[in-house]
Amino acid sequence: MGKNKLAKFEENLGFKNLFQFPATIQPWEAPLRGHWKEEYYGNANPVVLEMGCGKGDYTVGLARRYPDKNFVGLDIKGARLWRGCKTATEEAMPNVAFVRTRAEFVERVFAPGEISEIWITFPDPQPSKPNKRLCSPMFLDRYRKLFPEGKGIVHLKTDDTDLYEYCLHEVVEPAGYEILASTPDLYAEETAQSEAAAVQTFYEKRWLAEGRKIKYLAFRLA
Repeated sequence: MGKNKLAKFEENLGFKNLFQFPATIQPWEAPLRGHWKEEYYGNANPVVLEMGCGKGDYTVGLARRYPDKNFVGLDIKGARLWRGCKTATEEAMPNVAFVRTRAEFVERVFAPGEISEIWITFPDPQPSKPNKRLCSPMFLDRYRKLFPEGKGIVHLKTDDTDLYEYCLHEVVEPAGYEILASTPDLYAEETAQSEAAAVQTFYEKRWLAEGRKIKYLAFRLA
């Protein structure tokens, strides 16, 4: 393990906006589960979750745009989370938090009804393991439990055509979920002003420079 990564892990221990939990299957529950609004954010604003947030570009970007909402980025990679935690700390952003744990443990971190909206930005497409995709029926069932009355909005941004078409044609349409937006080219002229285009991750900017098309899907779980 490189010295730079070790230094980031050490600095992560001092961030007040980072909560790290075990990656083991043994039972555990986040102390803030069910109490994120009042005990961490200190308000009653909606909580928006980014799954697989990586460096936290999107979580931080959305938090800048919407100070009247609370944002949480979840990822298992501590060295990646370091960047988002550091930026949010340096900018003194009270509406940002990060969680380090495995995606499948999301229900141990948040209680039923605690999340209003979920973003999935450029996740691992998991071509050989569709059940592990963050937009698979297995994960959507988990998200539904976190939404008030089981109702909430899920956003997917990806450069992977197979993942986009899987989520749209094999998951969302068969289930009859309400599709709020769907485009195979987010930055086409007619869609470039959408909310989903307002924030770009580090890798998204690189892929756009390479000429890749960004796909976007938003739908409502109910």
